Amino acid sequence: MPTTRVFVCALALLAAGLVQPTSAQLSQPNASGVAMGHLHYQVRDVEANTRFWVALGGEATRLGGTRVVKFPDVLVFLSEGESSGGTEGSVVNHMAFRVRSLDTIAAAGFEFESSGSGVTNVFSPEGERIELFDDTATNLTFTVEGGAADAVAQRHNEPVTAPIIAHHLHFYLIDDAVDEAQAWYDMMFGGVPGMRWRYDAVDLPGINLNFSYNPDAGGAPTRGRMLDHIGFEVINLEGFCRELEAKGVTFDVPYGRSSGGIGFAFLTDPWGTYIELTEGLRGL
Repeated sequence: MPTTRVFVCALALLAAGLVQPTSAQLSQPNASGVAMGHLHYQVRDVEANTRFWVALGGEATRLGGTRVVKFPDVLVFLSEGESSGGTEGSVVNHMAFRVRSLDTIAAAGFEFESSGSGVTNVFSPEGERIELFDDTATNLTFTVEGGAADAVAQRHNEPVTAPIIAHHLHFYLIDDAVDEAQAWYDMMFGGVPGMRWRYDAVDLPGINLNFSYNPDAGGAPTRGRMLDHIGFEVINLEGFCRELEAKGVTFDVPYGRSSGGIGFAFLTDPWGTYIELTEGLRGL
């Protein structure tokens, strides 16, 4: 695995104002009140990982004592700690972003694992793989199930308008349960089912969830991995949790509020993905 090098020149360009972090905010929710919220990584070196995400185009801030890097459609939380491994071997295999230009990413000092066809991988200082696509890639498009139209999902079929923006999370299922996973995320979160290229998928505002059957992928639960959990931002979270309970969901951590007023709850999907639901991060 190649090591991503974020050169000092990338930080110098940011400091000089030559590379601007993109305007970052979460997407507006769907009819169920749900949108992509955050990714929470536990890493040994928070400062090095912050520099990595900022050089990709994020904007660093804090929520209480936790470092956060903001991107359009997703917040990246960084907490100090040891993990049992990266996303490789986990049920959530990788996170992907769209960028306006891979050349711009290369100019910021990133070393690509490969290049060509508008798709590449970069790696965090601790080896976490992040997939990048630009608009020359041919495997970005999303087709709604049944050929229906959806104004939010249509973003995948149009040129990207920001320097970098969240695109998809890719689940590798060791059981042949792709149809079940697609149906579960559709039912629980009000997603739009369809196909992203050749992958069964569910689209939510701010993120496309892709599902692949891969019996050799490892399939470890996310909890305790470097990407410990994913998060969805939800309107009227308390009521939404009651709806999920009526659908048979058992919460690992029931609905509550932090001292700062952020609503939260935790659950685990049937394949081991630890999920935090939040209310109140949109204004971060």
